[in-house]
Amino acid sequence: MQQRIFHGQFTPDKFADCLLVHFNRGNLIVQELVTGENLLVQIKTRDGRTSGGETALGIIFQPVEDGILVQVGQQTWAGIAASLGASAVAALLNPLNLLHRIDDIAQDFEYIQLIDEVWKVLESNAKALGSGYELSERLRRVVCDYCQTANYAGEPSCIACGAPLGYLQPRTCSHCGFVLGNREKYCPNCKQPV
Repeated sequence: MQQRIFHGQFTPDKFADCLLVHFNRGNLIVQELVTGENLLVQIKTRDGRTSGGETALGIIFQPVEDGILVQVGQQTWAGIAASLGASAVAALLNPLNLLHRIDDIAQDFEYIQLIDEVWKVLESNAKALGSGYELSERLRRVVCDYCQTANYAGEPSCIACGAPLGYLQPRTCSHCGFVLGNREKYCPNCKQPV
Protein backbone atom coordinates (compact mmCIF):
# COMPACT_ATOMS: atom_id res chain seq x y z
CA MET A 1 0.00 0.00 0.00
CA GLN A 2 1.40 3.36 -1.03
CA GLN A 3 0.74 6.38 1.16
CA ARG A 4 1.43 10.11 1.07
CA ILE A 5 0.60 13.03 3.30
CA PHE A 6 -0.76 16.25 1.83
CA HIS A 7 -0.36 19.15 4.26
CA GLY A 8 -3.02 21.82 4.30
CA GLN A 9 -6.42 22.79 5.63
CA PHE A 10 -8.97 20.82 3.62
CA THR A 11 -11.23 17.80 4.00
CA PRO A 12 -11.09 14.33 2.45
CA ASP A 13 -14.24 15.22 0.49
CA LYS A 14 -12.26 17.66 -1.66
CA PHE A 15 -9.83 14.93 -2.75
CA ALA A 16 -12.61 12.40 -3.29
CA ASP A 17 -14.45 14.89 -5.50
CA CYS A 18 -11.32 15.23 -7.65
CA LEU A 19 -11.24 11.47 -8.20
CA LEU A 20 -14.97 11.38 -8.86
CA VAL A 21 -14.73 14.02 -11.57
CA HIS A 22 -11.69 12.47 -13.23
CA PHE A 23 -12.48 8.75 -13.12
CA ASN A 24 -16.30 8.47 -13.15
CA ARG A 25 -16.48 8.16 -16.93
CA GLY A 26 -16.31 5.58 -19.69
CA ASN A 27 -15.79 2.08 -18.34
CA LEU A 28 -14.90 3.23 -14.80
CA ILE A 29 -17.11 4.10 -11.86
CA VAL A 30 -16.17 5.77 -8.55
CA GLN A 31 -17.89 4.81 -5.30
CA GLU A 32 -17.52 6.54 -1.91
CA LEU A 33 -17.99 5.18 1.61
CA VAL A 34 -17.60 7.19 4.83
CA THR A 35 -16.41 5.31 7.94
CA GLY A 36 -16.01 7.64 10.89
CA GLU A 37 -13.50 10.32 9.90
CA ASN A 38 -12.09 8.24 7.04
CA LEU A 39 -13.37 8.35 3.49
CA LEU A 40 -12.97 5.28 1.31
CA VAL A 41 -13.10 5.57 -2.47
CA GLN A 42 -13.17 2.66 -4.87
CA ILE A 43 -12.47 3.03 -8.57
CA LYS A 44 -13.63 -0.02 -10.48
CA THR A 45 -14.85 -1.14 -13.86
CA ARG A 46 -18.55 -0.79 -14.57
CA ASP A 47 -20.81 -3.75 -14.97
CA GLY A 48 -21.61 -4.12 -18.67
CA ARG A 49 -18.45 -2.33 -19.80
CA THR A 50 -17.78 -2.30 -23.53
CA SER A 51 -14.09 -3.20 -23.51
CA GLY A 52 -11.17 -4.22 -21.33
CA GLY A 53 -10.86 -6.53 -18.35
CA GLU A 54 -12.16 -6.07 -14.83
CA THR A 55 -10.20 -4.16 -12.18
CA ALA A 56 -10.68 -2.30 -8.90
CA LEU A 57 -8.59 0.04 -6.75
CA GLY A 58 -9.24 1.30 -3.21
CA ILE A 59 -8.13 4.69 -1.86
CA ILE A 60 -8.40 5.74 1.82
CA PHE A 61 -8.44 9.41 2.86
CA GLN A 62 -7.71 9.91 6.56
CA PRO A 63 -7.57 13.32 8.23
CA VAL A 64 -4.40 13.79 10.23
CA GLU A 65 -3.15 16.77 12.13
CA ASP A 66 -2.07 19.32 9.51
CA GLY A 67 -3.49 17.54 6.47
CA ILE A 68 -4.75 14.37 4.83
CA LEU A 69 -3.09 10.94 4.71
CA VAL A 70 -3.87 9.20 1.42
CA GLN A 71 -3.37 5.45 1.10
CA VAL A 72 -3.73 3.70 -2.25
CA GLY A 73 -4.27 -0.05 -1.99
CA GLN A 74 -3.27 -2.84 -4.32
CA GLN A 75 -5.05 -2.97 -7.65
CA THR A 76 -6.81 -6.18 -8.70
CA TRP A 77 -5.12 -7.55 -11.80
CA ALA A 78 -6.90 -10.84 -12.54
CA GLY A 79 -9.46 -9.32 -14.90
CA ILE A 80 -6.83 -7.36 -16.82
CA ALA A 81 -4.60 -10.44 -17.13
CA ALA A 82 -7.55 -12.52 -18.37
CA SER A 83 -8.44 -9.91 -20.99
CA LEU A 84 -4.85 -9.61 -22.22
CA GLY A 85 -4.59 -13.42 -22.26
CA ALA A 86 -7.74 -13.64 -24.40
CA SER A 87 -6.21 -11.12 -26.81
CA ALA A 88 -3.00 -13.15 -27.00
CA VAL A 89 -4.88 -16.40 -27.69
CA ALA A 90 -7.00 -14.70 -30.35
CA ALA A 91 -3.84 -13.38 -32.02
CA LEU A 92 -2.24 -16.84 -31.99
CA LEU A 93 -5.28 -18.37 -33.64
CA ASN A 94 -5.53 -15.65 -36.26
CA PRO A 95 -3.42 -12.45 -36.24
CA LEU A 96 -6.30 -10.53 -37.83
CA ASN A 97 -8.28 -11.08 -34.61
CA LEU A 98 -6.11 -8.36 -33.04
CA LEU A 99 -8.03 -5.81 -35.08
CA HIS A 100 -11.20 -6.80 -33.22
CA ARG A 101 -9.43 -6.65 -29.84
CA ILE A 102 -7.75 -3.22 -30.21
CA ASP A 103 -10.27 -1.53 -27.87
CA ASP A 104 -9.80 -4.23 -25.23
CA ILE A 105 -6.01 -4.00 -25.37
CA ALA A 106 -6.03 -0.18 -25.18
CA GLN A 107 -8.43 -0.24 -22.23
CA ASP A 108 -6.30 -2.85 -20.43
CA PHE A 109 -3.17 -0.72 -20.80
CA GLU A 110 -5.07 2.27 -19.43
CA TYR A 111 -6.11 0.18 -16.41
CA ILE A 112 -2.51 -0.93 -15.84
CA GLN A 113 -1.57 2.75 -15.32
CA LEU A 114 -4.50 3.42 -12.94
CA ILE A 115 -2.42 3.82 -9.74
CA ASP A 116 -0.05 6.30 -11.38
CA GLU A 117 -2.99 8.24 -12.78
CA VAL A 118 -4.61 8.43 -9.31
CA TRP A 119 -1.42 9.94 -7.83
CA LYS A 120 -1.14 12.44 -10.70
CA VAL A 121 -4.75 13.57 -10.20
CA LEU A 122 -4.31 13.88 -6.42
CA GLU A 123 -1.02 15.78 -6.65
CA SER A 124 -2.25 18.26 -9.25
CA ASN A 125 -5.47 18.90 -7.35
CA ALA A 126 -3.63 19.17 -4.02
CA LYS A 127 -1.59 22.00 -5.46
CA ALA A 128 -4.77 23.69 -6.65
CA LEU A 129 -6.23 23.32 -3.13
CA GLY A 130 -3.16 24.99 -1.63
CA SER A 131 -1.45 21.85 -0.41
CA GLY A 132 1.98 20.46 -0.90
CA TYR A 133 4.72 18.60 0.82
CA GLU A 134 5.83 21.64 2.80
CA LEU A 135 5.59 21.62 6.57
CA SER A 136 2.48 23.14 8.10
CA GLU A 137 2.73 26.14 10.40
CA ARG A 138 2.40 23.91 13.50
CA LEU A 139 5.24 21.66 12.38
CA ARG A 140 7.52 24.62 11.70
CA ARG A 141 8.35 24.76 15.39
CA VAL A 142 11.37 23.16 17.01
CA VAL A 143 11.44 22.47 20.74
CA CYS A 144 14.81 23.03 22.40
CA ASP A 145 16.15 19.88 24.09
CA TYR A 146 17.61 21.91 26.96
CA CYS A 147 14.91 24.38 28.00
CA GLN A 148 11.80 23.09 26.13
CA THR A 149 11.18 26.45 24.46
CA ALA A 150 9.41 26.45 21.09
CA ASN A 151 11.49 28.03 18.32
CA TYR A 152 10.72 28.72 14.68
CA ALA A 153 12.12 26.11 12.32
CA GLY A 154 15.31 27.35 10.75
CA GLU A 155 16.55 29.17 13.85
CA PRO A 156 20.21 28.25 14.39
CA SER A 157 19.99 28.52 18.18
CA CYS A 158 17.33 28.61 20.89
CA ILE A 159 15.82 32.05 21.48
CA ALA A 160 15.68 31.39 25.25
CA CYS A 161 18.92 29.63 26.17
CA GLY A 162 21.07 29.89 23.02
CA ALA A 163 21.53 26.11 22.60
CA PRO A 164 22.19 24.95 19.00
CA LEU A 165 19.10 23.68 17.13
CA GLY A 166 20.64 22.52 13.85
CA TYR A 167 20.14 18.79 14.32
CA LEU A 168 16.47 19.24 15.33
CA GLN A 169 15.30 20.98 12.15
CA PRO A 170 12.41 19.08 10.51
CA ARG A 171 11.82 18.65 6.79
CA THR A 172 9.53 16.66 4.52
CA CYS A 173 10.16 14.05 1.87
CA SER A 174 9.89 15.58 -1.59
CA HIS A 175 8.34 12.35 -2.88
CA CYS A 176 5.57 11.61 -0.34
CA GLY A 177 5.38 14.48 2.21
CA PHE A 178 6.39 12.36 5.22
CA VAL A 179 7.98 14.43 8.02
CA LEU A 180 11.67 13.52 8.35
CA GLY A 181 14.35 14.06 10.93
CA ASN A 182 17.43 16.02 9.89
CA ARG A 183 19.72 12.99 9.85
CA GLU A 184 17.56 10.64 7.77
CA LYS A 185 19.05 9.74 4.40
CA TYR A 186 16.06 7.68 3.20
CA CYS A 187 12.37 8.30 3.77
CA PRO A 188 10.96 5.64 6.12
CA ASN A 189 7.61 5.86 4.30
CA CYS A 190 8.46 5.61 0.58
CA LYS A 191 12.11 4.42 0.89
CA GLN A 192 13.30 7.10 -1.57
CA PRO A 193 16.59 8.96 -0.98
CA VAL A 194 16.13 12.46 0.39
